[in-house]
Amino acid sequence: MNQEHSAHRFCVAPMLDHTDRHGRYFHRQLSHHARLYTEMVTTGALLFGPRERLLAFDEAEHPVALQLGGSEPADLAQSARFGERAGYDEINLNCGCPSERVQRGAFGACLMAEPALVADCVRAMRDAVSVPVTVKHRTGLDRAEEYGFLRDFVGIVAEAGCEVFIVHARNAWLKGLSPRDNRTVPPLRYEVAARLKHDFPALTIVLNGGLRDHDAALAQLVRVDGVMIGREACEHPWMLAAVDQRYFGRPAPHATRESVLDAMRPYLRRETATGVPVRAIVRHMLGLFNGLPGARHWRRTLSDPGLLASAGPKGSDRLLDRALGSMRRGEPSAALRAHTAECP
Repeated sequence: MNQEHSAHRFCVAPMLDHTDRHGRYFHRQLSHHARLYTEMVTTGALLFGPRERLLAFDEAEHPVALQLGGSEPADLAQSARFGERAGYDEINLNCGCPSERVQRGAFGACLMAEPALVADCVRAMRDAVSVPVTVKHRTGLDRAEEYGFLRDFVGIVAEAGCEVFIVHARNAWLKGLSPRDNRTVPPLRYEVAARLKHDFPALTIVLNGGLRDHDAALAQLVRVDGVMIGREACEHPWMLAAVDQRYFGRPAPHATRESVLDAMRPYLRRETATGVPVRAIVRHMLGLFNGLPGARHWRRTLSDPGLLASAGPKGSDRLLDRALGSMRRGEPSAALRAHTAECP
């Protein structure tokens, strides 16, 4: 499978409220090689909304993919053009979101019932851009588990030129479950993703869903080309510090949590000077010390409304120093310097 050469060997999942540009910049300080994804951006938002703001990202984020939500081939093609012009390395079509709001827009997971339409969308985007066009999808819809449904979906979309399929290894239950429950209640079906790789060996198959640590993720790489981790990377972001070494055989960008914070300081100063609220950035950093004694003090300081309001454009360094100080008072400083070898 040439896994060591796959651009999708390790990916951080697109997640609403988590993988905005500040979250992605933070994640990039932890791993140079993880593939990052935006939150889903709808075609309507790009065509009629604040396009420049929605597409903004830092050059340090590469490789980074733009995830689109939509079902009109022409709109998706134009949105893909916008994404490529902005500098994104990949355009990803969301065929996995089960929310009722997304269903009302006739895109997301419900598109799996219309593989010919998805193929038209992929073809239109591929004709419009030179960067890869990929698809993220589920293993099926509702409680139906016939493999043939998924096999035919992938086969039809692959004929349109899609070469990378990110498989969230659960069915999408379109009725009766919230998006949150749809991430945990439908059973995991890892064997289905592995079967896709067996049946479509030329395609890149990336497994997503339920992966909580590196040992579990690496164990799947004997059957698929890549893995995608979501919530765990946000709740325990320090896990990303082990990615470059364990998946790519490369050194980590930073050996300690403290050096990651030092790398974030210039970004905080620069962004807050343009009017970005401090909270918009540091909220992504709340979990950096999760699992260590004193982490509660870190989170409490960075979440304090009064401290956040008083930080201002020139106060981000003081805020971080205060958070570190509160943590040190409850935990020896050695915890801050914990090496990446301690990552799960």
